[in-house]
Amino acid sequence: MLSSAPQGGGLTLASYVLNHQVEANPSVTGNQSRTFTDPAHFLQKVASRLGIRTRTVGLMTAVPMTQLVMARAVSDGLWVECFATVGVTNAVRAGEWPPQHSHRDRPGKPGTINLILITNVSLSSAAMVGVVQVATEAKTGVLRDHVVPSCQSSLAATGTGTDAVVIACQLQGQGPSHIYSGTHTEIGALVGRAVTNCMTRGLTKAKAWRESCQ
Repeated sequence: MLSSAPQGGGLTLASYVLNHQVEANPSVTGNQSRTFTDPAHFLQKVASRLGIRTRTVGLMTAVPMTQLVMARAVSDGLWVECFATVGVTNAVRAGEWPPQHSHRDRPGKPGTINLILITNVSLSSAAMVGVVQVATEAKTGVLRDHVVPSCQSSLAATGTGTDAVVIACQLQGQGPSHIYSGTHTEIGALVGRAVTNCMTRGLTKAKAWRESCQ
């Protein structure tokens, strides 16, 4: 797996991916505050409570799991599955300066896009990075198509300030081998279609973006 996850992020071998729902308002005290100050530790405890003893990649989101969307794209024995939770109340445009006050100061507004992509393909390390690139292009394309604004400038948003992505593929020798995954490749096209499908349905299902900066 390759990911930007707070738990098990980077390039790693893992058996599970967690996308754990947390409270929308992180302005808490006591034991719950560690959820946000040390998310890796918190997610390790979640995995332990679930009885998971092997390596895990963990994500957090305030988007309800009832709004989870899934999509599958298939071609000539290759497949890509996307699992997404979509919230854009923390929408930003890449390059904007970080605000003085975090989105966490605005209670009750789930604002993260978590994308989990799984494929039967055995990807090279470079191809895994390529999948991150294609998935990001697809995500941003849908945000642009739906005219989702940045909460800082009202310019077109490219994502949110807390987005995360996970790429999970087969080990070398256990699936069709691919060393490239850009938009001119078959696997890249499948990634783009799966992410576009999830993002489009996620925005419609959540309807959160309609009041994203209020």
